Order: sequence, then structure tokens, then C-alpha cells
Amino acid sequence: MTADLSQIVKAYDVRGVVPDQWDEALAGLFGAAFAEVTAATALVVGHDMRPSSPGLSRAFARGAADRGADVTEIGLCSTDQLYYASGALNLPGAMFTASHNPAQYNGIKLCRAGAAPVGQDTGLAQIRELVERWLAEGAPDPVDRPGTLRARETLEDYAAHLRSLVDLTAIRPLKVVVDAGNGMGGHTVPSVFAGLPLTLVPMYFELDGTFPNHEANPLDPANLVDLRKRVPVEGADLGIAFDGDADRCFVVDEHGDPVSPSAVTALVAARELARNGGKGTVIHNLITSRTVPEVVEENGGTPVRTRVGHSFIKAEMARSGAIFGGEHSAHYYFKDFWNADTGMLAALHVLAALGGQEGPLSALVAQYDRYTGSGEINSTVADQSARLAAIRTAYEGRPGITLDDLDGLTVAAADWWFNVRPSNTEPLLRLNAEAKDEATMAKIRDEALAIIRG
Repeated sequence: MTADLSQIVKAYDVRGVVPDQWDEALAGLFGAAFAEVTAATALVVGHDMRPSSPGLSRAFARGAADRGADVTEIGLCSTDQLYYASGALNLPGAMFTASHNPAQYNGIKLCRAGAAPVGQDTGLAQIRELVERWLAEGAPDPVDRPGTLRARETLEDYAAHLRSLVDLTAIRPLKVVVDAGNGMGGHTVPSVFAGLPLTLVPMYFELDGTFPNHEANPLDPANLVDLRKRVPVEGADLGIAFDGDADRCFVVDEHGDPVSPSAVTALVAARELARNGGKGTVIHNLITSRTVPEVVEENGGTPVRTRVGHSFIKAEMARSGAIFGGEHSAHYYFKDFWNADTGMLAALHVLAALGGQEGPLSALVAQYDRYTGSGEINSTVADQSARLAAIRTAYEGRPGITLDDLDGLTVAAADWWFNVRPSNTEPLLRLNAEAKDEATMAKIRDEALAIIRG
């Protein structure tokens, strides 16, 4: 096929429509290039439940083996299960998934040994260049001694590792509804929850990459509707939703009301700090709630603010030796999980916190939900730079207001803040605002939107 790699090689992964934008032949070239760029003599490969995933994964494995790498195939897995295998086996890894994208999409998330991320600046650009060269000139012949392919089960080891990091043995019995969205949570949850004092009510656990019930993207409120209805009907203590590759988790309380990812970040941060003697660095991106750095400091820790995006979080985790990191998008990163993100481990922390006391989840998380946020609001603009400059002009020099350019433009006062970031791929500006109360937040949100859309 004629492939335009500029359309499918993104900042952090490979992602596109199969077979229109990429296919198994191209997956084989990516496998060969990954082995070359990482100089790997061995690597691990896994895949999700999408119809195209097994074939793409096997083609990638064969491409890597043709360059001399021995490939461990772990088959069906969540993305954090692949990270577990990369960390535990100390091997570079490749996960075939398009996360929450529709069924016709697929992709590859790559990491070096120990689950260290691979992005544009850490090998992905080199991989793309090599694949483009081979598409133009022809792929090299296999090496004289190709590598081997062998299967290995890692699910039970992955589950045992997670349970070793959070003690749930003494919690009170809990009833939990889990919406797997026909994604990989249906594969991992039964093993991770096995033997715990939990009554599990499964929703959409059947692995089906066509997503017959709803998109596997809990960040969209429309995809939480079924879970929010089911939790109070079941009289459950909480509900948990996973995205397609089960590396993100979303939580709803006993009423079916969503718990913000910032509140989950603050709750887990407090627990991780307690586990580390009240000391440690916690990473949060700049559009998580102000609650997060407040809770971190109240529990003896040091908050560090970063740009949005897992590559920035993971890089800062490694640089600072942070014990935990969280994002507004429900990605949660743990030092004890090779600085990689795992929604399942965050879910276990929520279960342990809830089960370790007698009150409902709504009361428990209230202390971690101190502000009112707008959520992310996208606006199409003709000139991103001009609109950002207009915001700067409107607020610069006002008493009590600070501006910073860590990621887009953040404007902050004592009791409110907002951030405006340009999209890298679309003519959009993304607004997030937060304040002490609803009226202030609405006023600041509307002021900013008037300038953005003016």
C-alpha cells in the first residue's frame, strides 16, 4: 500500500484506520524498525480485542524477529498489562490498541525496557524515518539468524503485582459495578479482583472491538450513562468505567454521580504519601484542580506542575523520582509501576480507601473536591496566536493576577484560574476554568470565551 506516515505517526504513538491508512505489511516494517532503533535483542508484544489487532501484532512480531529480536507474545492484554510485562521482563514493548477510538482504528503504543515511553523525541521519529525509507527503497532481507516467537501468559502475574501494591484484604465488603465497555477491562478485572471482598456486577465484559453498546471512552459523559443508572439500581457502593485498552479508569459514587479525576488524583496522592512516610513528589498537570497541590502539601508532599501529556508526566516522574502522578484525563502514574500509567491500580486505591472506612464514597471524596470546574471547552478559531495574545492583553497588568506560559496561557487569581491551550492538530483553543464557587467560575469562563470567540 501507499502509506502517508505523517497521518498515522502521532506525537506519542501510531494510530490510523485499518486497512485504509495502514495494514499488516506496514506493521511488519514498524516491528523491524522498532527492533533496529532500540537495538533490542528481545521484546514483548501484546494486543487488545479489536478485530485487526491479532494480525497486526503478529506481523509486527515477525518484522522484529526478521531483525534478530526474540519476541515474547503475551496476546490479549490491557495497555498497563503490557507495561507490566515490559517492566517485569525488562524488555522493550509494543501494545496494539487504538484505546477509545472507533472500531476501524488501530495503533501501536511503544516503550523501551522498563516501560520507558517512546515518543517523537525518544525514538518514534527515527522509527518513522526508517519505515519511510524502506517503503521507498524496499525492506532489508532478514538477518542470518532471525529471532524466535514464543507465547507467554502474564495476566495472573500482572494481577498479583497490582494486589501486592494495595492491601485490600481487610476492607469491608463492597459492591462495585464495572463497565468495561466491551474493552480489555473485561479481560483484566476478573483476575485482579479475584479473592477480594468485592461483589462484582459486570457490564459489557464481552470482548468486542466493534463496541456494540457504547464507545469505550468514559471521558465523554454519554458513555457513562449506563453505569450511572446501574449503580443506584444495584445499591452498589460505587461504579468504575474503563476505556478500551483499560489504562484509564473513571469512578462514579453511590448515587451514580461522577467523581472528578482530580479528586481521584488527590485521594491516591494522599494514600501514596502516607505509604511513603509523608514524603515524596507528586506530579500533576496544569489543568488538574488546585485541590491536588493543596492535598499534596497538606500530606507532607511536594507538588510539581507539568504540561498536559503523558510524555511530560513520565519524563518528570523519572527526573524527580516522583512517587505518583495524575492527569485530568484519568491517567494515573505510579513509581512502583515503572512510572507508567495504570487505571487499575488507581481503582484499587479507591476501593481500599472506601473499604477502609464506613462512610459512602460521596462523603469520602468531598474533601478532595473543593472547587468548581468548567471542564474542557473547545472553540474553533482562525488564528490561535492572535486569540492568545488578546487574552494576554486583557489580563496582563491587572492587580492580583499572574500569567504563565508553561502550556498555552494560564491566567490565575487568588480564587480562580483558567488555562487556554492550542490544539496541535486542529484550529482549536481549549479552555479550562476553575473557581471557588459556581458563579465566579461562570463569570471567568464567559469572559475568557468572549475573548477567544470575539
